[in-house]
Amino acid sequence: MINRVLFLAIGISILLQARSQSPNYSAEEIEVSVKGVSLFGTLVIPNGVKKPPVVLIIAGSGPTDRNGNSPIIKGKNNSLLQLADSLARHGIASLRYDKRAIGKSVVKNFAEDSMRFSDGVDDAAAFCKFLKTRKFKKIFIAGHSEGSLVGLATAHAFPVSGYFSIAGAGRRIDEVLKEQLLTLPDSLRMLSYRYLDSLAAGKKISKPHPFLLNIFRPSVQPYMISWIQYDPQQLIHTLSCPALIVQGTHDLQVKVKDAESLAAANPAARLLIIQHMNHVLKNVSSDSKEDNIKAYSDPSLPLMQELITGMVTFILSKHK
Repeated sequence: MINRVLFLAIGISILLQARSQSPNYSAEEIEVSVKGVSLFGTLVIPNGVKKPPVVLIIAGSGPTDRNGNSPIIKGKNNSLLQLADSLARHGIASLRYDKRAIGKSVVKNFAEDSMRFSDGVDDAAAFCKFLKTRKFKKIFIAGHSEGSLVGLATAHAFPVSGYFSIAGAGRRIDEVLKEQLLTLPDSLRMLSYRYLDSLAAGKKISKPHPFLLNIFRPSVQPYMISWIQYDPQQLIHTLSCPALIVQGTHDLQVKVKDAESLAAANPAARLLIIQHMNHVLKNVSSDSKEDNIKAYSDPSLPLMQELITGMVTFILSKHK
């Protein structure tokens, strides 16, 4: 009970500080080399703070860049840029980066069939090691969407002070996809399920149905096979560091039940459900899908304050 009261007291203090503080930090472009590939990111350090804690921010699936934006979605939401800004306002440093073959992290002669899920884990671990060379003592990992699973696996490979799952799936990706493919016609749905079962068994599909090529094209199958091997419930169950699991109620891609599954697998983890927060961490008060999707392309919308308060409170409770 004392911990809960302390957690709430710190949260109230954060809200009051947010009203009086203005951005006061430096941003540095950094480069980390992993197996001959140069990865680029932005290190944000609040001014006047001695030995600040730092958060490694890992972007979600697809061509999502360090700021939380994707070229396949019209406009920007700047969610991860806003997250870094908000953390800095509270004296917390951050490092966000363009994933391999995304944004500035160009890969020469890139071939999609060469990608594996473990590449993302290796890259995140390399950025953690970089932060250690910069003398950061308290390193936290915050993964958004698919980045939640990348961060979870990284937290097993590199000792960190805490882990955040933000809109992260609580099931293996094949199970998530089966749910998302429920609206397909019966014949295609059953065929897609057989494809997913084959990939889960490590077997490729030689000639996917033309209507299912977007998901099961041959070049992406090696990545999916490697991705399915990572079970978020198993990984969080054996996680040794403190964890905060965050989920919005208006997320079109990940459900509250995913966050609840993660929390059930690790009873020591904190669970934070944020009303009206969508997948890009913005406030969507209506139940309209159209309104929800509009928020993906509106950088003027701020992040949910409950997210910032929850993360900052969690970090300060561990940073002594």
